[in-house]
Amino acid sequence: MQDNLWQAVLGEIEVSVSRASFVTWFKNTSLIKHDREVITVGVPNIFIKQQLERKFNKLIEDTLARNGVKPRQIEYKIHTVKQTKRLDDDAIVVSAPTKTRTKASQSSLSHSYRQGLNEKYTFDSFIVGSGNELAYAACQAIAANPGKKYNPLFVYGGVGIGKTHLIQAVGNAVLANKPGAHIVYVSTEQFVQEFVDAVRFKKNTDFAGYYRSADVLIVDDIQFIAGREKTQEEFFHTFNALHQANKQIILSSDKPPKDIPTLEDRLRSRFAWGMSIDMQIPDFETRCAIVQTKAQSQKFSLPRDVMEFLANNIRTNIRELEGALNQLIAYCEMRNLEPDLLMAKSVLGASRVRPKHITPKQVIERTAKHFQISLDDILGPKRDKDIVMPRQVAMYMLRSELHLSFPKIARELGRKDHTTAIHSVEKIEKEASKDANIKAAISEIKERLYV
Repeated sequence: MQDNLWQAVLGEIEVSVSRASFVTWFKNTSLIKHDREVITVGVPNIFIKQQLERKFNKLIEDTLARNGVKPRQIEYKIHTVKQTKRLDDDAIVVSAPTKTRTKASQSSLSHSYRQGLNEKYTFDSFIVGSGNELAYAACQAIAANPGKKYNPLFVYGGVGIGKTHLIQAVGNAVLANKPGAHIVYVSTEQFVQEFVDAVRFKKNTDFAGYYRSADVLIVDDIQFIAGREKTQEEFFHTFNALHQANKQIILSSDKPPKDIPTLEDRLRSRFAWGMSIDMQIPDFETRCAIVQTKAQSQKFSLPRDVMEFLANNIRTNIRELEGALNQLIAYCEMRNLEPDLLMAKSVLGASRVRPKHITPKQVIERTAKHFQISLDDILGPKRDKDIVMPRQVAMYMLRSELHLSFPKIARELGRKDHTTAIHSVEKIEKEASKDANIKAAISEIKERLYV
């Protein structure tokens, strides 16, 4: 019964995530306990446990619900089956008998989940604005002379702002200029899984040879290498080999090297060797250009007020912006209608309209939740550093998102003097321009406010 349930869940998840994500995070999981209160999912290692808890728990919860199971809690436990053996600190396990290992080795090391470059990600289709123009210029310079300039290039910024598009555009441009070039694009989760396979099936030499023979190595979401000691060691040697040979290395992350936790110092310093660029959330004009370009690529005519509505109400994530446009296009095409503002508001729902549907209380509650402090603390008199800073961020959000007056902001946060609000807003504005963590916190709070 448990096996049937979990296979049904995995079947649904497989068609809703990428092949790479499914193979890396879900394929080797199992259901080891099932009752009304708790579902316990067995996972092979701590890395997968953390990813399922942080990134995929809601997906698993929703899929279970569609299969008639609504537990109070889902927990993930490292669970090894009979005939398993730990090979290194990356929690690699071997559960196949010797006879089947050769067959498993051949299929595992073929890496059918390696996706490579996406040909649609080009410089021509990338919309340049004030938040990404430096990264764009650096990437074009690299594409013209890989390995000669800005090596490594480290691009960082929030989710859905175009990092993957831009770094893959470099690879596609290099291939266009030199068709025989060995361009390797890989997500960090794929790199980790391939390294796990290499150790498991004793193919370390093949693994190293593939990556160290690259003319351009592009690694997405490098922050996920943090905490993986053996994988970091392998990547360190790969990095050194490529850099010494003047081969281009391009990395992307959601934060700068200095802010990636549990990253080895020797990698942290190497990541900062070349050029580190902070990609910003696209401004209003850039978002308008993105909407217009995407619409034109689908031969869809979009009135200006509809374009501005989309750009004004989805501010922090290009993927979400493109998804909203696709939703509107599909609605119009199925009904043979021309889009207008009223239709856009109806199709996309009131929850997307900003900021009049958001209350000061919601902003404060979301900020408190992000920083994991209580509402009483953020509204109270405490002056602890871990409370004062979130309180200042809440004041900044009330000003930037709801455009409240300073006296009103002070009252919402339980302060008597509005000069406190002025000081707080100015301080966060200044800090956000130089502190990646504060800027990321603001972006995430905004994102969560409007979902």
